[in-house]
Amino acid sequence: MNFNIRGNKIKITPAINDYIVAKIGKLDKYLENPDNITANVLVKVRDIEQTVEVTINFNKVILRAEEENKDLYAAIDLVSEKLERQIRKNKTRMNKKGNRETVKGFITNFEIDKTEKEENKVVRRKELEMKPMSEEEAILQMNLIDHDFFVYKDVTNDRICIVYKRKDNNYGIITTN
Repeated sequence: MNFNIRGNKIKITPAINDYIVAKIGKLDKYLENPDNITANVLVKVRDIEQTVEVTINFNKVILRAEEENKDLYAAIDLVSEKLERQIRKNKTRMNKKGNRETVKGFITNFEIDKTEKEENKVVRRKELEMKPMSEEEAILQMNLIDHDFFVYKDVTNDRICIVYKRKDNNYGIITTN
């Protein structure tokens, strides 16, 4: 796996770089061709908290995790474990017939700012590419990026839909008109 490691308010030393490559590089065992994949790692410092964000764009799938800790190396360990847990947790969904093309390249045969209170404002905007997908594929995508919801275009009715995780750990789907 290739790495794009950046620091925000922190200098990425060779020791930090090597530790990130060693820990996140362990995910190579889940990828058929890891040399063609880049992991984008952002290390941020806010007060005494160290935050590590990892985003891996892979074919049609985005694998993402974020962890923070007072110890940078502990945060790297936590984010690495979280990414591996996401892959393992979604193994069954990845193996389903309808999702095989989406996750082609994965090896699946393996055993809010807390420090400040400000008035609400828009702090981030995203543009999404809406490719048609099934409900199962949308749930898989949502779980792989570790979000509570996911917006997609339904392949059967060509409508914009939102799948979300409910408090009872089931899923809900909102369909637009």
